[in-house]
Amino acid sequence: MKEVLQINDIDNVAVALKDYKAGDNIVIGVKEIAIIEDIARGHKIALSSINEGENVMKYGYPIGHAIAPIAPGAWVHTHNTKTNLTGVEEYSFVQKLTPNPFVAENLTFKGYKRLDGSVGIRNELWIVPTVGCVNGVAEQIINTFKAEVGDIAPFDNLLVLKHNYGCSQLGDDHANTRTILGDAVKHPNAGGVLVLGLGCENNNLQIFKESLGSYDENRVKFLVSQEVNNEVEEGVKLLKEIFNNVQGDHREEVALSELKIGLKCGGSDGLSGITANPLLGRLSDFMAAQGGTTVLTEVPEMFGAEKILMERAADEVVFHKIVDLINDFKQYFMDYKQPVYENPSPGNKAGGITTLEDKSLGCTQKSGTSTVMDVLKYGESIHNKGLNLLNAPGNDLVASSALAAAGCQLVIFTTGRGTPFGTFVPTMKVSTNSPLFEGKRHWIDFNAGVLVEDGLADDVLRSFIRYIIDVASGELVNNEKNNFREIAIFKTGVTL
Repeated sequence: MKEVLQINDIDNVAVALKDYKAGDNIVIGVKEIAIIEDIARGHKIALSSINEGENVMKYGYPIGHAIAPIAPGAWVHTHNTKTNLTGVEEYSFVQKLTPNPFVAENLTFKGYKRLDGSVGIRNELWIVPTVGCVNGVAEQIINTFKAEVGDIAPFDNLLVLKHNYGCSQLGDDHANTRTILGDAVKHPNAGGVLVLGLGCENNNLQIFKESLGSYDENRVKFLVSQEVNNEVEEGVKLLKEIFNNVQGDHREEVALSELKIGLKCGGSDGLSGITANPLLGRLSDFMAAQGGTTVLTEVPEMFGAEKILMERAADEVVFHKIVDLINDFKQYFMDYKQPVYENPSPGNKAGGITTLEDKSLGCTQKSGTSTVMDVLKYGESIHNKGLNLLNAPGNDLVASSALAAAGCQLVIFTTGRGTPFGTFVPTMKVSTNSPLFEGKRHWIDFNAGVLVEDGLADDVLRSFIRYIIDVASGELVNNEKNNFREIAIFKTGVTL
C-alpha cells in the first residue's frame, strides 16, 4: 500500500496517504525526507525548500505560491500558500488534442426506448408541479393512486419533483424554473408525467405546455388544480390513463453509446484528484470511445484549470464557448459583488485542498483527456455525443439537477467526505478513500480508494464499468434505496 504520492515529476509537494507525525520519514525516489510536523492524510508535504513567492506545484501545474518560506518535510496548506488567481483573463486558441486510449467494445445495457428516440435507464411516474404551492396536492395524488392501483409495474417508482419556485419570479429566475421543469417533463427516465399547476402562478401552465414543443401525449398529462372541483380525484384519473398507456414498457438491449453520464464532485478531499476523479476521467474517455456522452459542470471549480479544457476544444467555435463559459461566470460573481475565488470550502480545506487551483485541477480530472465537443448553457439539452461542458454552479444539488435536466440518465458524484443526497435521476456516489466507503456504505456506491491501496487502475475501471452497466440496467444506487431525491434550480435576479 502506498503511503505518499508525488503526482507529477515536477511537483514540489507530495500527498500524504496516511497520517504522519513529526519525526517520521518518507521516501520519494531515492530521496528520504524527514517530516517536521504532524500532517494528516490527504494533505501536502513539501519535497524541497519552497521560497516565499515561489509556485507550489501539484499535478504538474502551479496551485498557488508560498507566502512564507517552506522547508522540506513541512505541511503545505492555507497558512503558507495562496492562490495565484486574480480577475478575468484573456485566452488564445492553442489546440492540444490527445488520442483516445480506448476503443469501441460494442457493450450494451438494458434500457427503455422512448418514442422520440431517447433511452431511459428508469421507468418512473413523475408529478412535476409548475409551482411549489401544489407540492402537497401532488403527494396526495401519488399516495391515492398507489393505494388504488397497488402494483405499479411497469413503473419502477413514483416521484414528485418538489420545488419552491414557479411564482413571484421574474427574468432569468422565471426562465430557469420553466426551462428546468420542462427538461424534467421530457426526461427519458420518466415513463409518464403529470404536470400539475395551481392556476394563478406566473409559471402559467398553458405557456409552460407550449414551451415543451413536441411530447408524447399518451405519457404526459396536465392538470390545473383551481379549474376542477376535486384535484386529487382528477389527478388520480390522469395517472391511471398514463398507467394504462405504458403497460407494454419493458427493458431491451441498447448500445452503451446511448448512455449520458453527468460528472460531479462534492465534499472533496486531498485524494479526490488522485483516486475518484481520475477514475471518472478514464470512464469519460472510455465512454467517448464507445460513442457515449459525459458532461462536466460546476464552472467555478474549473477556474485555474480552464486552459487545460480550452486546449482540448474540438475547434475554435467550441474554444470561444469555453471562454464565454468561464468569463461569464466570473462576471456573474463580480456583478453581485462577490469574490471570484472564494473557494475551497471549509470541508475541502479540512480534507487537504488548499487553493482553488488545487481544487480545480483535481475537479477537472473527471473530464479525462478527451476532446471537448460542446458547451451547454444552463437548462440546454445535450446535442453532441462525447465530452460536454455545462454551465452550472458548484452547488451540489443545483449542479446535479442541471446535469439531469440536460438529459443525463445518471449522475456520478465523487466525494471524499461523504454526502447522502440524490437528484431526480440515479446519483451514484464514489468515495475517494476506503474509510469513507467502509463507514458510509448506505451512502457510497463504489470505492475508488483502492487505487492507492492494492487496486490496479485497469481492474478498478473494468469493475466500475460493469457496475455502471448494472445500474443503467436497473440496479438501484443508495440515494434511490434511501429515497433521497430532490430537484434544485439555479436562482438569480429579482423576486417579486
